[in-house]
Amino acid sequence: MDLDPKKMMELYQAMLRIRRFEEKVMDLYARQMVPGIVHLYIGEEAVAAGVCANLREDDYITSTHRGHGHCIAKGGELRYMMAELYGKSTGYCHGKGGSMHIANIDLGILGANGIVPSGMPIAAGAALSSKMRGTDQVAVSFFGDGGANNGAFHESLNLAAAWKLPVVFICENNQYAISVAAQRLGSIEDYYLRKAAYGIEGCKVDGNDVLAVYEAAREAVERARKGGGPSLIECKTYRWRGHYEGEADRTYHYRAKKEIESWMKKCPIERLKKVLLKKGVKESALEQVETGIQKELEEAIRFAGESPFPNPEDALRDVFAES
Repeated sequence: MDLDPKKMMELYQAMLRIRRFEEKVMDLYARQMVPGIVHLYIGEEAVAAGVCANLREDDYITSTHRGHGHCIAKGGELRYMMAELYGKSTGYCHGKGGSMHIANIDLGILGANGIVPSGMPIAAGAALSSKMRGTDQVAVSFFGDGGANNGAFHESLNLAAAWKLPVVFICENNQYAISVAAQRLGSIEDYYLRKAAYGIEGCKVDGNDVLAVYEAAREAVERARKGGGPSLIECKTYRWRGHYEGEADRTYHYRAKKEIESWMKKCPIERLKKVLLKKGVKESALEQVETGIQKELEEAIRFAGESPFPNPEDALRDVFAES
């Protein structure tokens, strides 16, 4: 696809912001600055960036346990995300959600979720809300290959198809459900083929090619916004890190070092960088993007570090009901 350089620079910036945030979280987690557990999105940046570039602020997304990239691509501010990871009261969920449950309704981020793939029915519900209210808002559900073999996947697609809801289901097939290879969990290699069972549109794309992801998502989002119903897009990609941080001591037990290195050569950021340079974008312009992100990250860490922890009485705030 031949996008104008300005749009491609936006995609490059989104991917690089995700990558640098995750690399910083990796470092902070290793130094025990971040409590709980984190699942990093390194290697998969093109999916979140390419999809969310087609969304408006009032559109909705639902995310997964590996959700930092989705939040950033949808417009999340790094300082509020970092504060949430630190467990601070200034975080998006006031320090109560942590890495796996960041949400911000004002940005249409209906929440990351540690339960696989519970974001799918939530996205279908958000899409139903849009249809009932007569708006043209679209909902997008990100989920993994493991989620594609869960009952909620089929229920969500069936409901969305039956009611022709404005929702786009994005399968981030990063080849592994925790430590089990995707090909061992199903009788088909391509999950997007399941679209036929529900009579909806769908396709598969190279999930490390942000331009291909952008174009596939653009068509699906436009179709949903115009009343054309749901779509299922499968993005073939790969996570560079372990299922969760701290897994490094057993990384090569279920996947080979050669396999990981071969996917790292397909880095989505480097691929787009080569395209930009061929388009005439100066190296200095790319360095400027890098510098800006590094400053943003430094501010985010400072903000998180100086922010207070929640008070004990805050435990009953922001809940649906009190006993």
